[in-house]
Amino acid sequence: MSYQVNEKGYYGDFGGAYIPEMLYPNVEELRSTYLEIMHTPDFKAEFDQLLRDYVGRPTPLYYAKRLSEKHGTKVYLKREDLNHTGAHKVNNTIGQILVAKKLGKNRIIAETGAGQHGVATATVCALMGIKCIVYMGAVDIKRQAPNVARMKMLGAEVRPAQSGSKTLKDATNEAIRDWINNPVDTHYIIGSAIGPHPYPDMVTRFQSVISEEIKWQLQEKEGRENPDYVVACIGGGSNAAGTYYHFLDQPEVGIIAVEAAGKGVHSGESAATSQLGKEGIIHGCKTLLMQTPDGQITEPYSISAGLDYPGVGPLHSHLYKSGRGEFFSVTDDDAMTAGLELSQLEGIIPAIESSHALAVFNEKKFKPDDVVVIGLSGRGDKDLNTYIDYFKL
Repeated sequence: MSYQVNEKGYYGDFGGAYIPEMLYPNVEELRSTYLEIMHTPDFKAEFDQLLRDYVGRPTPLYYAKRLSEKHGTKVYLKREDLNHTGAHKVNNTIGQILVAKKLGKNRIIAETGAGQHGVATATVCALMGIKCIVYMGAVDIKRQAPNVARMKMLGAEVRPAQSGSKTLKDATNEAIRDWINNPVDTHYIIGSAIGPHPYPDMVTRFQSVISEEIKWQLQEKEGRENPDYVVACIGGGSNAAGTYYHFLDQPEVGIIAVEAAGKGVHSGESAATSQLGKEGIIHGCKTLLMQTPDGQITEPYSISAGLDYPGVGPLHSHLYKSGRGEFFSVTDDDAMTAGLELSQLEGIIPAIESSHALAVFNEKKFKPDDVVVIGLSGRGDKDLNTYIDYFKL
């Protein structure tokens, strides 16, 4: 079975491009050119140079000695938190801003939940001198104030989404509306491995630098390219897609996805798409989606602003349905405890999204000689207020 996208934009049963007619020219232009653009030598050279000199790649693969001792297995952390802007998001925004320039677009829009993708988009727009508008849920604007300030400092306009739960889903709706109204000059930098084809594949390819580095770094440290398991948190799933990419067709590597169960999978306040989702269409693609029996989207919930999305990218839906990926759902409480544990055992304060991946040890027992690579997707600076409130620090 293949885990790569096919020529129609599907991963197994999931994917495609379900878009309003007004967006067809934009999406078709992107679909027909993205691979060609990405494979040109000058594009690759500029992308690689910016990842190296601007983003600070490669990010370290860090052997977490005390965490390993505590959980009785070999734990490596892929330190995406050490990227410029503090998360994996910038790998994708660098790639997409270069694509947008090649297509002659002079206005960029983006959606953001936790604010990390908004910051990464505002950053590359400042770098390239291109106008930037970021849509963000009004609730997220309140709980991620430092990132809102960063976006404004970088010259972006932050527009609040006031509909629905006023979080990531609603910000995405607003961004798509904007794109429909401004189809000629605007490129929409989607921040996750979601959306109409070719976005899930394009975002995954830009993020695949993560697994590419893991292979040679593990060869240096362990004398082998493949870990026993790769673990990542999943919202829309771009960090996970990039962490898994070079292992998808290596059956000996276990793929583990950790989602947000919020206050409990069946509490009514959750974002555990694999458990609660049914096949449906959201934001331009067919995927697993939390919805009511009559097809209305269920409001997701997570303490993490980056994981409260009602769906998941089509690649991840395929990994779940095919059985290639193991999916676990972790509550707010378990994630927050895992974040505090990493802080106090290793001196690394993780983003709450990453803390979900770190809570995998509550769900699965690993063998002492297993090599487990966990994607540390971002750093916890943006979440300090949530940690402070939660632990009464």
